[in-house]
Amino acid sequence: MGHQYKNQSRREEAQAELELAIALDRNDAWAVRTIGQTLMLSGQPEAAIPYLENALRLNPREPFVGNTYGMLGRAHLFLGHTDQATAFLRRARTELPRSWWHRGSLAGALGLKGDIDEARAEIAEMLKLRPEATSVARLRAILATMGGGDPRGQALREKTIFTGLRRAGFPEE
Repeated sequence: MGHQYKNQSRREEAQAELELAIALDRNDAWAVRTIGQTLMLSGQPEAAIPYLENALRLNPREPFVGNTYGMLGRAHLFLGHTDQATAFLRRARTELPRSWWHRGSLAGALGLKGDIDEARAEIAEMLKLRPEATSVARLRAILATMGGGDPRGQALREKTIFTGLRRAGFPEE
C-alpha cells in the first residue's frame, strides 16, 4: 500500500504504510528505499538520506540499486554537497546507464560545479535516451507526470539541477 500511495502522491499515507512494513520487517530493503524515495519526492532530502543509505546496506546488489544511488546523489545535491552528489550520481549512471534522469541530474550537478564540458556531454547522453527532454520547461512537465509535482521538491530541483543545466547551456524553453 505504501508504494501505491507514493505513486498516487499521497505521501503521508505512503510514509505511514511503509513505516508499518518496516516495523514488521526492519530488513525490508524495498520498504526502506521506498520511504526514502517518498521523503525525496516530498522535498525532504535530509530525512531521506538515512533510509537510502540503509537500503544500500540491506540490499547492495538489487537490480535497480542505481536508483538508490541516484536518489542519494540528488539528496546530497539538494543539501549543497556537490562533490558527494556527483560521486553518487556517477555511480547511478554506472549502475543504470540507460536512465536519462540520472544523467540529467549528473549534468545539473556538474554544471553547478562549473564542469561545463562534462555537463554538456551528460546532457547529450540524456537527450539520446529521452529526446523530448529538450528544455528545462519540458523536464518540469515530464517530472510532474512521474510524481515529481510536490512544490518543495520542485523548488529544490530549480535551485540545483535546473540551475546547473542552465549554466551548461541547456535552454529554458
